[in-house]
Amino acid sequence: MTVKTAKTDTGQRLVVFLVYPDIVLLDLVGPLQVFSHAPDARAGGPGYTCLVASVAGAATLTNTVLTIPTVAVGDVVDRDIHTLVVVGGDGAIPGRKDAALVAAAKTLAGTAQRVCSVCSGALILAATGWLDGRRAVTHWDDCKMLADEFPQVQVEMDPIFIKDGPVWTSAGITAGIDMALAIVAEDLGRTSAMAVARSMVAQMVRSGGQSQFSPVLNRQAQDGAGQFDALHTWMSHNLRRNLTVDTLAEQARMSARNFARVYTRTMGLTPAKAVEAMRVEMAQDLLETTDQSLKQVADRCGFGDEDRMRRAFWRGIKVSPAEYRQNFRTTPQVAALAHQPVK
Repeated sequence: MTVKTAKTDTGQRLVVFLVYPDIVLLDLVGPLQVFSHAPDARAGGPGYTCLVASVAGAATLTNTVLTIPTVAVGDVVDRDIHTLVVVGGDGAIPGRKDAALVAAAKTLAGTAQRVCSVCSGALILAATGWLDGRRAVTHWDDCKMLADEFPQVQVEMDPIFIKDGPVWTSAGITAGIDMALAIVAEDLGRTSAMAVARSMVAQMVRSGGQSQFSPVLNRQAQDGAGQFDALHTWMSHNLRRNLTVDTLAEQARMSARNFARVYTRTMGLTPAKAVEAMRVEMAQDLLETTDQSLKQVADRCGFGDEDRMRRAFWRGIKVSPAEYRQNFRTTPQVAALAHQPVK
């Protein structure tokens, strides 16, 4: 399927969010906040007009105590829709087999210049056929269902969002905000996207190729009792040191032998592998947000030299530090802008 050729914008771009019962509230309001407050510097006003639509136009229950007022799909289908966003939530599970909802999504997608889904909204979008032959992502917990039920979709589990032509899909919940910011950057320029990110106190603007799996959260989930939380915090602040098993064991107040055994059993990797992974994480951040040389980054992260850092990157994320910077670099000026106080 193809998307209607985009026309020259003569005003604010219309973004329509398609919802249904039991959506995840943040799947809607996160991207909605981005689009509602994105400034169009060239036009001197808001960049988008937003509408929330449902099949019948009734108040729609979310997965919280709140209901969302909506307009009927029939009231917007004849309008010039710039971006359609199919929202995610537990309701997408039955929704993917709801003939009226799937038909509404298909109709709106056929009139939109850009088609998107947030989280499990990809299941509904896939049911319309709009993801056939395209790369797509959804929440990691729904990737198997998406792949099994819609084999013509090229499902990828790791990215936070994917752009395949005019069709965008995002991973779970907050990844919808990242996708919306990337769309604003494409439509209105990076300055507008950064202005919104600053107003939302976003830590950074993440590119789509980054993983939806947070290394910090993964460590915390693996160590359910929090036995090594304090140690991991200490490690993250001391990566330039020679972090041997003896050093880590002393910090954890355990014997070296017992520490190595308990840590490996709890975390699923050896202390040495954990240190290397944390150094790679720190290096990724520096490569994205600073103009430090590879040598400086390697030294600051405790690798010692560029070659050791390069080998660690290949082992951990299958790409070289130079290639990683090329793909995910945020200029120092933009990185600084993102962390300036909001006026």
